[in-house]
Amino acid sequence: MAMIPSLFNNRRGSSIIFDPFSSFEDWDPFKDPFPSSSLIPRENSAFVNTRIDWKETPEAHVFKADLPGLKKEGVKVEIEDDRVLQISGERNTEMEDKNDTWHRVERSSGKFLRRFRLPENAKMDQVKASMENGLLTVTVPKEEVKKPDVKAIEISG
Repeated sequence: MAMIPSLFNNRRGSSIIFDPFSSFEDWDPFKDPFPSSSLIPRENSAFVNTRIDWKETPEAHVFKADLPGLKKEGVKVEIEDDRVLQISGERNTEMEDKNDTWHRVERSSGKFLRRFRLPENAKMDQVKASMENGLLTVTVPKEEVKKPDVKAIEISG
């Protein structure tokens, strides 16, 4: 029990004040009714939750990412360190007219980055990517697993 530090009563002479509401000090419920979004810095809030599915078929590893509103020019697919698939992108804020008054902005803007370490059977030189209707599909073909040559040895005796 003595090995577990206490947040409320530190025996070394100083006490730690724990305030679970301290992150809400600047929160204005009329400007941002969802406090979780105000806790994430604005420049990082864009694609914090970019979802990417990874499935394996007999022929390939297939990645699918929902990127609504993004054009293929705003997305990068790269191979890093020979075995790491990196998918990144950026969506800029649309502010069409400076005279407009925005009452609510829910569509996210900013950057995202996801990395996946690929298995040894991935053909890194044949990766293909396509984007249609906001769905990015990255296909990484698989090498055929070579079965070891087995040679029967006759047992004498």
